[in-house]
Amino acid sequence: MNAWEFKGVTKRYGPVTALGGVDLDVGEGETVALLGPNGAGKSTLLSIGLGLVAPGSGTATVRGRPPLEALRAGGVGVLPQDSGLLEDVRVGELVTAVAGMYPRPLPPERAMRAAGVEELAGRRVGALSGGQRQRVRFALCLAGDPTLLVLDEPTVGLDVEGRRALWQEVRARTAAGRTAVFATHYLTEAEEYADRVVLLAAGEVVADGPVATVKALVGGAEVRCTLDGADPSGLEALPGVRQVSVEGRAVTLRTNDSDATLRALFAAYEGVRDVRLEGTDLESAFVTLTGGRG
Repeated sequence: MNAWEFKGVTKRYGPVTALGGVDLDVGEGETVALLGPNGAGKSTLLSIGLGLVAPGSGTATVRGRPPLEALRAGGVGVLPQDSGLLEDVRVGELVTAVAGMYPRPLPPERAMRAAGVEELAGRRVGALSGGQRQRVRFALCLAGDPTLLVLDEPTVGLDVEGRRALWQEVRARTAAGRTAVFATHYLTEAEEYADRVVLLAAGEVVADGPVATVKALVGGAEVRCTLDGADPSGLEALPGVRQVSVEGRAVTLRTNDSDATLRALFAAYEGVRDVRLEGTDLESAFVTLTGGRG
């Protein structure tokens, strides 16, 4: 049984198609990064998958159950990008109260420890910083001891210690067979922590697989160098080159034939320096696969 499943999910807002028939299965124990430019449909897909928004057509289920039913039972923990918190209660009281709403909750002390807010238990929420509030939200996300974590931009506002604590807990839970799906604009986090990347553009899945597989869809390599007075049109004419980026003196050439590109580059430009050859990174794949569609 899949942890989360979408079948033919569509959604329109007036003339705008937010989702154009998404099919997506998330298996037990997976850590999946949901990526896409603004307006790609990520938030709509998550909202439908949580039962917060009705699809135009299609279905979404959590371990075969309606999403809201799974939410009420504590099977899903949600860390929204931004949500209000009660200002006048203490952190420990809030986590305890939320845990008490679920049939088989995580002990509140365990949830607070996992989120790194144990030392904040006696403080009022209204006195916390933005990063501390985000860690409290993560503790609330864990309170029901969910089998599925849904995290929307989970590390926004967190310091290095807070990010490390969050991903350490996510990894511990997925290692125990639980599932995590997170939406992020930090592509390095997707590359480092996700088993699988799902890339949305214009309401459609344009890539789905391990990070290495998504990179391979773009293929080729990147030649990076420093060049004074770089002429983009001249660089585009070099053999193998299919995309050029020039920022000041920094030049990036995406190429299908790095050997031919390098030979022609050195022959055509005497002042080229700081040359290095790199494989396509996730950011480059993201830009290429979503270009003009988000």
